[in-house]
Amino acid sequence: MSENHTRNNTNHDVHDAEPHDDSTTRGNEPAHAPGAHDADVDATADTASGRRTAYLAGGCFWGLEAYLGRIEGVTGTTVGYAQSTIDSPSYDQVCSGSTDAVETVRVDFDPRRVTLRTLALLMVEVIDPFSVDRQGNDVGRQYRSSMLFTDDEQRTVYDGVVDRVAALTGRTPAIVVEGLRNFFPAEEHHQNYLDKNPGGYCHISLAAMFRVAERQRWVEKAWSLDPERFAVTQLSATERPFDNEYDHQFSPGIYVDVLSGTPLFLSSDKYDSGCGWPAFSRPIDPASLTERRDDSIPGRPRIEVRSAGTGIHLGHVFDDGPDDRGGLRYCMNSASLRFIPRDQMAAEGYGDYLALLNQR
Repeated sequence: MSENHTRNNTNHDVHDAEPHDDSTTRGNEPAHAPGAHDADVDATADTASGRRTAYLAGGCFWGLEAYLGRIEGVTGTTVGYAQSTIDSPSYDQVCSGSTDAVETVRVDFDPRRVTLRTLALLMVEVIDPFSVDRQGNDVGRQYRSSMLFTDDEQRTVYDGVVDRVAALTGRTPAIVVEGLRNFFPAEEHHQNYLDKNPGGYCHISLAAMFRVAERQRWVEKAWSLDPERFAVTQLSATERPFDNEYDHQFSPGIYVDVLSGTPLFLSSDKYDSGCGWPAFSRPIDPASLTERRDDSIPGRPRIEVRSAGTGIHLGHVFDDGPDDRGGLRYCMNSASLRFIPRDQMAAEGYGDYLALLNQR
């Protein structure tokens, strides 16, 4: 990246949706160019200590390194240039487009603390997986999104992640999955760049960086949800009114966060609002929820409600609820919740809430 934070290579076409055919090519076996940083050596180094190495690319390596380095279980990162057609390319050569290299982060990690799949999923969440040769303001083939495998096990993991993105979004990702041919560490001033230059450009939000350790706890389970639950909880979609699991559910019990199981609402606070979604007058504990202004519908400002622990989208809260119940209507999506009937609460670890359920 140039120091004025403009990273455009105008010699390359930019496409924001469907990728070129060569962007989804998979199955190239790892090959090693003479003089290159040997991928097989990296992949098997320190086997006794349990260390593993991954090579991930998703736009500017400054921000991606800072983000991946905050993941629990990552023991080291190095930014560099992979898949280069020449040995030891310089940053300027890579930016010229003459090397076909891609800005890449080498990630050393302890698989006992973080899996390769978790690393790949966390990367997918902070890039645009459908953008070809572009992330944020950065344009050019050196910014193509890639997962570069060093053995068949890694290839299987990466293919699975890309397939899961396609299955849950209905779109074809532009993430290249191919064998690592070479990797050359970048110049020293690029290493840990954002630590040295806190005001440097980054296409990854600071919020995502600060919460990645917490997100790490739930990312695998989030991506294992069915398409509707994923769309609602992760993409803030809204399920169909009147045609959802809990709109007409009034049996006694407790409603919990579908990811973490955190108790959120009691059936005794649920009422039929006629809106088509489960409605509650109050949460079990206000601290279990977060609220923020939602202006996604022009001219209709709303208050979005999320689960404080996992950050999943739950729904919205309105001030048109019954006066005798406090005047609020927590309009929630069934897809964000799991209902546990009263006679199963003790067995599932929610016995402490039975007295509260009976009091309300």
